[in-house]
Amino acid sequence: MADLDTHGHPAPASRTHPFVAWAGVICGVLYGLLARLVFGLSVLQGPFAVMSVAFIFGVPFSLGFLTVALGERNGTWTWGRRITAPWVPALVSLAAALVLAWEGIICIALWLPLFLLMSSLGGVAAGLVARWRRERGPREGRLMAAVLVLPFLAAPLESRLAAATQLREVDTAIDIDAPPATVWRHIIRVPAFRPEEHRVAFSHVIGFPRPVEATLSHEGVGGVRHATFERGVLFVETVTTWEPERELAFSIRADPGTIPPSALDEHVTVGGPYFDVLDGRYRLESLGVGRVRLHLSSTHRLSTHFNLYSGAWTDFVMRDVQRYILGILKERCEREVGTP
Repeated sequence: MADLDTHGHPAPASRTHPFVAWAGVICGVLYGLLARLVFGLSVLQGPFAVMSVAFIFGVPFSLGFLTVALGERNGTWTWGRRITAPWVPALVSLAAALVLAWEGIICIALWLPLFLLMSSLGGVAAGLVARWRRERGPREGRLMAAVLVLPFLAAPLESRLAAATQLREVDTAIDIDAPPATVWRHIIRVPAFRPEEHRVAFSHVIGFPRPVEATLSHEGVGGVRHATFERGVLFVETVTTWEPERELAFSIRADPGTIPPSALDEHVTVGGPYFDVLDGRYRLESLGVGRVRLHLSSTHRLSTHFNLYSGAWTDFVMRDVQRYILGILKERCEREVGTP
């Protein structure tokens, strides 16, 4: 639906001067970087946190509002442009945060859909304000200022609220043409993965390290497995259930202090304040002679103010990691059975 001028007639097509339009984009980028700098300062981590609704939802909304409000200063934009123009400063801000090592690839990937959506909503909001208030004056300037400072005002209030803790279970399964004894032998101890066994997986593309091997101190309840991942990431797994050829369960402990800073983004570090993996379980389901359905499940803790969104991502990544492991175990078991 086209915009209307003050006399109720259709507004003229967009004639925004290119410099004005780009000024909005540039200001949007600067606003995004300034917000990330403020929310990332260690001295302000009490009232300001990057993993907050104020930053992840509020900042891209304000960024989009600023981009469109400034870009339309001397011409009316279409609704399509109001929706897509904020993507430019949103993407540039995220790319700059990655280049400056403020964020890792994992966080950038998780935030990207939300940044695009919220920046578009901010652009639409700016378009609605322009449509309802054609005479640009001090009152509109005050409204823009209020939108821009809103994330900084909301953050200290949000920091007073405890993040909701949620336990989420992810279950995956794969069918293997091998007897239970063979499958059991391959899950209790996992020899180092060979280079040719690895394949491309989404979780690894975004920066989650690939598994390396799993050792076992001794068989039975109380045995300790060391599950090693690339870049020095280590999970200590203590066996809690040991039912040969049926079920293997274990608690998982990850010490964030032993994980190299370059291994995982600080906001998704296992064992950190926002995310942790608590336990895992292999379960063998017989499908007949020489065939097994191998289940791998895990429970992880999520502690954010936006668990609905972040939970969808952590479930997806954990499921991808588990399918990756199951795929290699299937190939190993079937290769062993097929060997004369």
